[in-house]
Amino acid sequence: MEDKEMLKLENQVCFALYSLAKEVTKLYHPLLKDLGLTYTQYIAMLALWERDGISVKELGARLFLDSGTLTPLLKKLEGMGLLERRRDPRDERIVVIELTPQGQSLKAKAECIPERLFCSAGVSAEEADALRVQVVETMRKLKGMPPGSDRPEEEERGGTNDGNL
Repeated sequence: MEDKEMLKLENQVCFALYSLAKEVTKLYHPLLKDLGLTYTQYIAMLALWERDGISVKELGARLFLDSGTLTPLLKKLEGMGLLERRRDPRDERIVVIELTPQGQSLKAKAECIPERLFCSAGVSAEEADALRVQVVETMRKLKGMPPGSDRPEEEERGGTNDGNL
């Protein structure tokens, strides 16, 4: 690509990803309205349906959300009766999140959402999965993670990834 083409908006990967993320989130809106969830609440619930009883810190890392975003989100979900937060009796500094029966039962209502999203977007499950694989691998490279890993290389070597020594 020529130098003068490099800075055109339509040639930016970041803008393509940003635009796609906004459009996908918009498509989720009517589907999640039936569940009474926002998109961010939905991804938090997805993570908790997959692994209940995790710490707030672990959930934040999993969702790439900082505590300033995660705390109000969890308070809202707790107020909706979908989860409870409690201190870990083994370490009072750790707050653990557990789904309530209502939060667990919401999973059955959400199971149709991915398929409905694909259908409304005119994207096959195979196309969506191929895109997901490519985006995840690119994210791993950007985060310094080896292929197939969910942890940065620095952590693999015993270091930290949060800038703390």
